[in-house]
Amino acid sequence: MTQNRTQYQRFNIISLHYAIITLFLRIFAENFAMGPASLILTLGLLVFAAHWFAEIFSKKRIPDVLMLMLIGITIGPVFKFVDAEKLSSMGNVFGQLTLVILLFESGTELSFKTLAESIKNTISITIVNFLLTFIAIGLLGWLVLGMNPGISFMLGAALGGSSSAVAIPLVKQISIGEKSKTILILESAFSAILCIVVALAIFESYKYGEFRVGIIFGQVFSSFLLASLIGLVGSIFWSMVLDKVRTINNSIFTTPAFVFIIYGINELLGYSGIISALAFGIGLANMDAIYKRWLKKFFDRRPTLLNPTEKTLFSELVFLMKTFFFVYVGISIKFDSLISLLIGLGISVLLIILRIIVVRISLPYDIKGINNKDRAFLSMMIPRGLAAAVLATMISQSGLTGSERVSNIVFSVIFFTIIFTSLLVPLLEKSEKFRNVYIKIIHFPSFGKKRILNDYEEYNNVNVDVKKDEDDNTLKEKVIIEDNDDVPNILL
Repeated sequence: MTQNRTQYQRFNIISLHYAIITLFLRIFAENFAMGPASLILTLGLLVFAAHWFAEIFSKKRIPDVLMLMLIGITIGPVFKFVDAEKLSSMGNVFGQLTLVILLFESGTELSFKTLAESIKNTISITIVNFLLTFIAIGLLGWLVLGMNPGISFMLGAALGGSSSAVAIPLVKQISIGEKSKTILILESAFSAILCIVVALAIFESYKYGEFRVGIIFGQVFSSFLLASLIGLVGSIFWSMVLDKVRTINNSIFTTPAFVFIIYGINELLGYSGIISALAFGIGLANMDAIYKRWLKKFFDRRPTLLNPTEKTLFSELVFLMKTFFFVYVGISIKFDSLISLLIGLGISVLLIILRIIVVRISLPYDIKGINNKDRAFLSMMIPRGLAAAVLATMISQSGLTGSERVSNIVFSVIFFTIIFTSLLVPLLEKSEKFRNVYIKIIHFPSFGKKRILNDYEEYNNVNVDVKKDEDDNTLKEKVIIEDNDDVPNILL
């Protein structure tokens, strides 16, 4: 029985590879300046390269995301085997499909307990990050770069959130706490909605001369709430019929298909499809808890849960979609203007600085479940991606005065932020010396006699209790070492 299941799993994974490659072929065939044989050969090499890069990453901490993007840059902007302009429409669709599957699969790994512990901090870091980025880049574009204020603040909105497609794969490959992982996953999804809604609101107000804050907040709230509700209801329905669906031959792809249905319904209703896909995955992952708390009173039959084969398949699907997505990102990078590249580099450095401020403001030092190592990773997650690219394209094609510069700047920012994140995040994990230096930067300036504990906190389960000394009006830390009875309590 086990052997048959393993063979079935291998068959489906092989089928998945074939299906994704075929899809990629159909989307991009007419846009490659090469024959069918060369195209097929290239796609096959991409799949093998992706697996190879992933293996290298796991051993040497070299990011596969960066390597895949560099492949795209090579066959796109450098040698021009691919015309990026012809890819824009279908490429955006493929990017959305990647985000949907990525967020759904990430949702299947989140528990209600971790969500409850993380949601407050997630909302805080998402809002603070967006507002600081929105205001800083908006003012930079307006006062320094001489852009129209409407265009500059649309640029700020487009760059206000992190990329799920970059952040989530990196989060899964580094060793940080579950709370920090959940915050980064949720933040990348939530911030995308803020970016899109605010950028579109500014665009409409700039076009028609009317800006209403209440409508913006109403759209954001309804998009989050109703999309989440539809996703959770969809997960309950699917868990009730999944056992019947499994009786159909070759039905293992029906769950991703239903995710696409949920996404499409939400988008047609004007809600967030990616939030709904995330909620759908979370619902399936926690269906036992949902059943025991709410459904048991109404249904005698227990819901069906996802099995290991399906989870493996979804993970493989994410891997393949991610592979082609980052090649597409590399193809889409524009190097037409040296000035735009320099501006993009400067904005990327600014985003790193702002991110450190964001983490300090929104995540106090006394938060349980987030140590200094986690805080360093949270401070380095600055990648921009699909949402920024789509908004930049929309702004550039609007015909508004000064909008033609936006696309080049945004794609430059995407390029540099992905490079910074992909290189520095693995370095933070691999090098204790670099991590400790970066932690000191995060905590600078320190107050009173405050001292950084670095990795000692993580490995020795050190709790830090920051208290104010009433006598000398300074801050002191009482460090309690719980796991080592031989070491006395220390008052710093």
